Amino acid sequence: MEIVTYIAITIITFVVMEGVTWCTHKFVMHGFLWYLHEDHHQPKYQGIFEKNDAFFVIFAIPSIALFYFGVEPELNFRFFIGLGILLYGIAYFLVHDVLIHQRFKWFKHTKNKYLVGLRKAHKIHHKHLGKAHGECFGMLFVPKKYFSM
Repeated sequence: MEIVTYIAITIITFVVMEGVTWCTHKFVMHGFLWYLHEDHHQPKYQGIFEKNDAFFVIFAIPSIALFYFGVEPELNFRFFIGLGILLYGIAYFLVHDVLIHQRFKWFKHTKNKYLVGLRKAHKIHHKHLGKAHGECFGMLFVPKKYFSM
């Protein structure tokens, strides 16, 4: 395959991961795996890690598998699907854990309208401490209204 095809596969996978994340967040995290996600909706972290961090591992497994099968017997499209998942995971970590929840104090005083909008949308999501009545399940693409509040 051509390099342009591989780049396209990586970008498309990254974009599709937002939909996968939205569905997983709404129907799995706020559904049958709520017991792993519940501590994330509590006002303060109890320690460095929370049960919700297990989802990073859950999403890493297909990415790692795709990297492995993406080089056997030679470099193929699976590798670039795994790369798209990995890049989305990095973006998710930076936006969710660093920017929004300030688990690391790297972007405390951003005034970027896009990043401030993401933060506002996620705060709306967290106003519900239980698994019901949630809103704003996406991470990188949220309703336009949060950018003009």
